[in-house]
Amino acid sequence: MSRGVVFALTAYLLWGVFPIFFKQLQGVAPLEVLANRMLWSLVFVAGLLTALRGVRWPRELLRSRPPLGWFALSALAVSLNWLIYIWSVNSGHIVDASLGYFINPLLNVLVGALFLHERLRPAHWAAVMLATIAVAWLTWSEGRLPWIGLTLAFSFSLYGLLRKRAPLGAVEGLAVETALLAPAAGAYLLWLAVQHESALVSAVSGGHLGLVGWLLLTGPVTAVPLLFFAAGARRISFATLGILQYVGPSLQLLIGVRLYGEPFDFEKLVAYSLIWIALAIFSLDGLWQWRAARAEQT
Repeated sequence: MSRGVVFALTAYLLWGVFPIFFKQLQGVAPLEVLANRMLWSLVFVAGLLTALRGVRWPRELLRSRPPLGWFALSALAVSLNWLIYIWSVNSGHIVDASLGYFINPLLNVLVGALFLHERLRPAHWAAVMLATIAVAWLTWSEGRLPWIGLTLAFSFSLYGLLRKRAPLGAVEGLAVETALLAPAAGAYLLWLAVQHESALVSAVSGGHLGLVGWLLLTGPVTAVPLLFFAAGARRISFATLGILQYVGPSLQLLIGVRLYGEPFDFEKLVAYSLIWIALAIFSLDGLWQWRAARAEQT
């Protein structure tokens, strides 16, 4: 349990500073950045598995007969999440993206109740209701659904559920997901190169080694926090996972407003305040439950 908390918290801290990394790729089309993330993540994970298990790991992985249908769904869910996030960061919507990850812990509570049979307490219901009111307020005040935040929240909650149910370990599961994504990613990058529209090829030929480095780093930068998250998700409850997740969006919000000067008007302040109150209720309830459990043990 304690190791799971450390793993999950590390993942959220890394995700919290993601906007700074992806701003370095602002001149590259989001879909090309996504394809690079898919391909270089597989290269990184394959190298990690080779270092840990030797060259026989692909045969051992296939022998375990992973449920490719489940992993195909989780791969699609995380791909959608990656694409929307890349676009939002490089289009000046870091604040809107952070909303999705503020909502996600509360959405995880509902997912845990519906699919994992985790019990909801009154504090959970109160927190979920406040988050619903916050989304409704944003929709009314801005005249449109906060689709960026909602898409990120639902896609990542689905990914977390699928990975929690997957029978493979964190590294092996990510290897299967990226292997399923890599053929499409490689074909798209090859097509861009043939059309002379590849940012990576242009950077290599033009001697822009900085951009080449940023694109290659999308592999480990993507894989490392996902590995921490998957390892944490398999060790702790979905509700506990939700309590920890506010760390990431808090950092993203601060980076968007303070570092990149994105607007944070009164309407957003009202909505985010409701969500922060919901998270405070949720966290205090979790702390109270933890203390009660410790008292029973002693």
